[in-house]
Amino acid sequence: MTKTTALQGGVALWRQIADAIRLDIVGGKLVTGDRLPTEAFLAERFSANRHTVRRALATLAEEGVVHAEQGRGTFVRSARRLSYPIGKRTRFREGLRGQAANLVSTSLGDRLENANTRVADALDLRIGAKVVRTEGLSLADAVPVSRSTTWLDYRRFPDFAGRMAEMQSITAVFASYGIADYARASTRISSRHADAEEAKVLHLAPGAIVLVSEAVDVDPEGRPLSYALSRFPAERMELVV
Repeated sequence: MTKTTALQGGVALWRQIADAIRLDIVGGKLVTGDRLPTEAFLAERFSANRHTVRRALATLAEEGVVHAEQGRGTFVRSARRLSYPIGKRTRFREGLRGQAANLVSTSLGDRLENANTRVADALDLRIGAKVVRTEGLSLADAVPVSRSTTWLDYRRFPDFAGRMAEMQSITAVFASYGIADYARASTRISSRHADAEEAKVLHLAPGAIVLVSEAVDVDPEGRPLSYALSRFPAERMELVV
């Protein structure tokens, strides 16, 4: 097979190589301090030339995932990731307790909009119903670990955004509405490349992978409370189901 730098499936080969190495680290095949295979080995593995492999390794080095040592090779800088459990009681602070000294959730803005088909289905509303949309960012020890977008029924939570900006906790806001407890009804997890906005807010290099959680939370009576899309940097977080 001819070694090339061409696109495969619309994604540049150097980026596919970088993604594959990231996944080896995320999946535990490579751990902190491990030396990566040689450029020659990687070129053979991916049917690429060495220039393409070098570009992939340079991208990973820019992200801080690996570092090169003159005459020794390229090594995994840090494979440590936070483990975030996904279950019936998924809570940001509870899920990461003990893994970081300082956990913070901040608001990035909010607006009212009309529910599209996906949001309406998730919240059991009619299409076009008014919903509150909030944008948020969560950090662990000052490092961005989650970028979230959440939708709620405006009729039920008309001033949700204001309370969220004040309390900085969805659990606390729900409690302020008299909802003492809530549970996760469903979670769908996928992965993709971060878009430009996500890369900027989460401090990621172009092409970095994010884990995407699509979730619906319900009250004790089973009525939908919120529909949320959360994006986690794969190099920093693992979702445990």
